[in-house]
Amino acid sequence: MALNFPSSASGLSKRLNNLPQKPSIGLALGSGASRGWSHVGIIKALSEAGIEPDVVCGTSVGAMVGAAYATGRLDELKDWVLKSTRSDVLRFFDIKLSQTGLVNVERWTRFLHTYVAAEDVRIEDLAKKYVAVATDFDTGREVWFREGLLAEAVRASMAMPGLYPAVRDQQRWLVDGGLVNPVPVNACRALGAEVVIAVNLNSDIMRRADRKPAATEQPDSGMLASLKQQARDYSSNLFPHGDDKAVPPGLLDAVSGSINIFQDRITRSRLAGDPADIVISPRLGDMGILEFQRAGDAIKEGEDRVNSALPEIHRAIELITRA
Repeated sequence: MALNFPSSASGLSKRLNNLPQKPSIGLALGSGASRGWSHVGIIKALSEAGIEPDVVCGTSVGAMVGAAYATGRLDELKDWVLKSTRSDVLRFFDIKLSQTGLVNVERWTRFLHTYVAAEDVRIEDLAKKYVAVATDFDTGREVWFREGLLAEAVRASMAMPGLYPAVRDQQRWLVDGGLVNPVPVNACRALGAEVVIAVNLNSDIMRRADRKPAATEQPDSGMLASLKQQARDYSSNLFPHGDDKAVPPGLLDAVSGSINIFQDRITRSRLAGDPADIVISPRLGDMGILEFQRAGDAIKEGEDRVNSALPEIHRAIELITRA
């Protein structure tokens, strides 16, 4: 006999509440730089549908958004990114030839403590099971943070080579987890998740030929104009050059583009070997690495993708319950 599955969030929530025993749900939040703001919309839409993950595992930006969710700071993080401009992003940078990354560690750590997790919050004390995935720089092995300081785990998971400095932990250097496990489905399974909802931010990142130029900010006027112009000039080698194909990629585009190529391949391979029950794939391939000003679009895309997938999500949950 065919089962009828509600397509609306309210209908799904009522149906889930009537299940005899809800299965443990895991949320695997993938890597993807600024595309990761879609995670915020995805979590919001799942919550509105009555789906509250018991297990949250994240890689890179997924680790950060997942941590903010686990600590109850997701709304604060969302408010910050929706109000941020390119100038706000530039404040994280402090480029010196002697440095090992482009991001100022002190400023970045302060940001994490303010909007993601206070400096004394430990993973083992969270109400939800949580893992942040990083990469051992010397061995290439993936490293799971299941205990310890949450903000430090996020910082290690987001240490994109060339951008964020590597993080020292237990006599090893750690870098971005997206190098080995962009969508940590296996971590969710290991923590007991019976139904895993995975978010793949890399599904269309190689389709950038039709990329649209980023929305520009309104011109500044007054005393700050000259200072901001200096910042723009300073960043000209960091940010994309728009549609001019004759101009070589900026530094960040070159780094992120290279990482996108192998993350696309790794993601396909890992999802084939560690399949999720549901894969949500926001279409944000035209979004640059630091286009925070497009966070609203990314959040909306995440919400829309979840709402479209609600019947499939409910089917996966109910089939596990009936098994």
